Amino acid sequence: MFTPRTFTNSPTRRRGLATGVALTAALGASVLFPGVAVAAPGAPAGHGTAIEAVPGPLMNYAVNATTANRGQTLKVERAVKAAGGTVIESYAEIGVVIAQSANARFADSVATEKAVLSVGATRTAEVLPSDPTFGVSDPLARGESGKHPLKKGKNKTKDAGVEEKLDVVADPREGEQWDMTAIGADAAHEITDGSRNVLVAVLDSGIQADHPDLAANVDAGASAGCLSGVADTSYDAWQPTTSWHGTHVAGTIAAARNGVGITGVAPNVRLGSVKVVNDDGFIYPEAAICGFMFATATGADITNNSYYVDPWEFWCDDDADQAAVKTAVDRAVQYSQKRGVLNVAAAGNSNVDLANKTVDKGSPNDTVPVTRTLTAGCTDIPAELDGVVTVASTTSAGARSSFSNYGLGVIDIAAPGSSILSTVTGSGYARASGTSMASPHVAGVAALLKSAHPELAGLALADVLYAQANDVPCPAGVTQCTGTTDKNGFFGEGMVDALEAVS
Repeated sequence: MFTPRTFTNSPTRRRGLATGVALTAALGASVLFPGVAVAAPGAPAGHGTAIEAVPGPLMNYAVNATTANRGQTLKVERAVKAAGGTVIESYAEIGVVIAQSANARFADSVATEKAVLSVGATRTAEVLPSDPTFGVSDPLARGESGKHPLKKGKNKTKDAGVEEKLDVVADPREGEQWDMTAIGADAAHEITDGSRNVLVAVLDSGIQADHPDLAANVDAGASAGCLSGVADTSYDAWQPTTSWHGTHVAGTIAAARNGVGITGVAPNVRLGSVKVVNDDGFIYPEAAICGFMFATATGADITNNSYYVDPWEFWCDDDADQAAVKTAVDRAVQYSQKRGVLNVAAAGNSNVDLANKTVDKGSPNDTVPVTRTLTAGCTDIPAELDGVVTVASTTSAGARSSFSNYGLGVIDIAAPGSSILSTVTGSGYARASGTSMASPHVAGVAALLKSAHPELAGLALADVLYAQANDVPCPAGVTQCTGTTDKNGFFGEGMVDALEAVS
């Protein structure tokens, strides 16, 4: 069974690609901190008994301010530097600082600052010279004057309303897209293909921008690479390298109606390529946070997230590092939702009841996995964060895909995810299975809904998606599926409905 990150059901360890590579090689030499000392725990930074820095592996950290404002965030930045760290990126909007340090006592040191709520390592493997975050300069060194560089407002085109389709001409391989018929997308296209005003940010491994079925819809101005933790808008930064996954997801959402290949759920909306998956298949927290913040800043209406944040399949509140990172990612997600973004996420491919988790044997996946007991405070992120639309996968027969996670009160909605034909790198097409493939169907329907009802945004879009979904009852005699016909653990509110979204 495929382990993670990007939720493609595959026997390999990377998002349906080649086998993943754990970042376990040793850093050539530890960084030393001659003369660096910080205040003891409980004392104001720079006062009291000093904590001597201890050389250790180079690590990345999420540091959360007590309050999301510029003043408190500046205090956190100063604490990071006093502890021998470097600021990779700073988000005053959410009170989160992403930092890097080779001080083994960095977290203890930073925690002495009263403006710091929590601090946690974003991974268990050390940062190697080959890692995109290695040696990233701080925001002030990049000339950003302590302000986040992405506050650019909405990036919208001038077209208004829904573009009606008077004539629908089938693309050559539409007949192979059972999934579009299952959700009524083919019928919805008789009414509209969606509006150019609508932008869906695909947080993934990048989108092949010159793919003949995607080129018309990829918006370079809404695309960036986030692998370093800092948004890089250069073309190469957001193009796929080792993975076809993001291109496949993008095709399901918005492959163009152009007489070529296939047609997406919303073939006239725009796509933002926001690259958060590194070449080893990992989606680290600093990349995911950057992705949510960039998508929000560039005016995305919807994000699709077909992954879980590495290296923990479930981030637990009873671990200081994991709790701090979960807080940081959640702040980015909640910030986006308050600004009208709808976040859609894959439920995962472990065939796990997310409402009753018991054990995790596969995390952390960047070093050596450990077997641990899971509690109610252990969360799949972003899928289980508040407000996120969590999507389960179905087969062509309308059953739950055998790999799909489930859980009453966790699964919000269902969509096709088994044997889905879509675009892939190399300007080609391929079938893939996974909740990774289900999630973009919901993102595409949300884009059609936003096209038809531009007054709806964020969680209001989610409410309508749920109300329009077609009820799917639990299979007879299947005890794992609990709930009612209206809402149950396998299908949530039911199968997403594209036709109703535009009718």
